[in-house]
Amino acid sequence: MAKLKAKAGAKKSAKKMGAAKALERSPSHLLHRALQLALDIYTEETGPEAVTQRQYAVLSAVAAHEGLTQTDLVRATGIDRSTLADLVARMIGKKLLGRERSATDARANTVSLTGEGRAALDAAAPKVAAADARILKLLPVRKRDAFLSVLADLSAAAEALVEDDAETAPKGKKKKKVKVAKAAKAVKPAKAAKAEKPAKAAKAKAPAKAKAPTKAKKPKKVGSPEPANAA
Repeated sequence: MAKLKAKAGAKKSAKKMGAAKALERSPSHLLHRALQLALDIYTEETGPEAVTQRQYAVLSAVAAHEGLTQTDLVRATGIDRSTLADLVARMIGKKLLGRERSATDARANTVSLTGEGRAALDAAAPKVAAADARILKLLPVRKRDAFLSVLADLSAAAEALVEDDAETAPKGKKKKKVKVAKAAKAVKPAKAAKAEKPAKAAKAKAPAKAKAPTKAKKPKKVGSPEPANAA
């Protein structure tokens, strides 16, 4: 029994070691861990009242290229379209960004920095630089350039995928014309119920035939009077 338990314990340990090694060689897991670390350092350096890391990326992109559309911002920041739309809307609400109709494309909106947005960007910039320096200090000097190069390659690959998806996306199908429902045929009025035949008048009972008057009984013959004797 003791040997069996030892073997079972050894198998469990081997599985755990295998799982740990799998995580150590998993790019998605390692990138997620690195991102968590980077965001924690960013928050510590900038403080809770500063713009978030994504907001800072949007402000930086808009400052570098005034008049970007939201589609341009998706490419510049790598933030997905739906998340970016929500983010820009909230930043407009906080008066960090302004939005207006594009002069070249009536269907698109462009965004620009407001005075508050530029002030927020200027205040956050040195703190973000300090956060980046702390992250790089976690690596040996000889690996820092290679680390940044790999991250740049991954970012470029992600941007290329976004552009490929946009090009290969099927064009919107034309909306089918909604056929106007044919007016329901007027329901034919129900045939007028046949006029009920007047109930046959009950046959008038023929008046009872008057009974023929009973024949008068012939009077009984009375004997004729004897003739008077001649004088």
